[in-house]
Amino acid sequence: MNIMVTGGAGFIGSCYIRHILKKHPDYKIINLDKLTYAGNIENLDDVKNNPNYTFVKGDILDKKLVRDLISQVDCVVNFAAESHVDNSIKNPEIFVETNIKGTLNLLEASKELKVERFLQVSTDEVYGSLGKTGYFTETTPISPNSPYSASKAGADMLVRAYFETYKMPTLNTRCSNNYGPYQYPEKLIPFFISRLLKNQKVPVYGDGLNVRDWLYVYDHAEAIDIVLHKGKVGEVYNIGGHNEKTNLEITELILNAMGKDKTSIEYVKDRLGHDRRYAISNEKITKELGWMPSITFEEGIKLTIEWYLNNQNWINSIENKKASFV
Repeated sequence: MNIMVTGGAGFIGSCYIRHILKKHPDYKIINLDKLTYAGNIENLDDVKNNPNYTFVKGDILDKKLVRDLISQVDCVVNFAAESHVDNSIKNPEIFVETNIKGTLNLLEASKELKVERFLQVSTDEVYGSLGKTGYFTETTPISPNSPYSASKAGADMLVRAYFETYKMPTLNTRCSNNYGPYQYPEKLIPFFISRLLKNQKVPVYGDGLNVRDWLYVYDHAEAIDIVLHKGKVGEVYNIGGHNEKTNLEITELILNAMGKDKTSIEYVKDRLGHDRRYAISNEKITKELGWMPSITFEEGIKLTIEWYLNNQNWINSIENKKASFV
């Protein structure tokens, strides 16, 4: 199989590429990435010389480039997205451009060139906020609360429309919060680790009791692989880790691992539109496709923290790169 992966230099995309090349050594991958501040091609240094891997620097909004690349592959897996909620609050326009218009461009080219499968990687944030009980399922109404989640919801609806209108073989996955190696240090876990390494306080929004379900990134990569191969076209598959933790619990876990105490916490004003709780039901993907998370949270978070502590040069290089974009 030949796959075009968009946004493959980012956190989840790079882990997915690494997973595919290891599990399917006969597959060929084209990685299209614009290399914005959050895209880091060095994430894939360990596979850059693999003859079945090709990197192309470019924008998913570039119609000619997208068409040329899709003409060479069987399937498209779209990770490319602006993804940081805080940034979407400050500058929603770029999220609409990349996440909605970019997805539309990929869909159009994929439809015209008759790809075998188009998989859209999305987020549980499109569902909005949960109460204290219950779980998001694939039939939960979409109710996004931030410009980021609204842009991802818009892309999801386009994917659905291309299946319903054009009978295009689309698939859609929605995951919970990912964690693991190579995550850009604007997200909670690597951000807090990087600040603590500099003996800085970590900012916790509001009361710190917002709940997220945490999914190890390589479990996510395996789930996407299974959906691409075995999923029923036109369907949505939720992918969760069954690891609900408050932001404060995650913070205290990181503090303990790094020999810090609660004096390193700084409570700050809550984020605008901050959803209180996310939690995903895996019942559909488990029952229909046989996928379940294989890494416990205790094991995964230990591996994750150790990776960042052992790769402080990576954190420094990423932060220096972001400074050059500002």
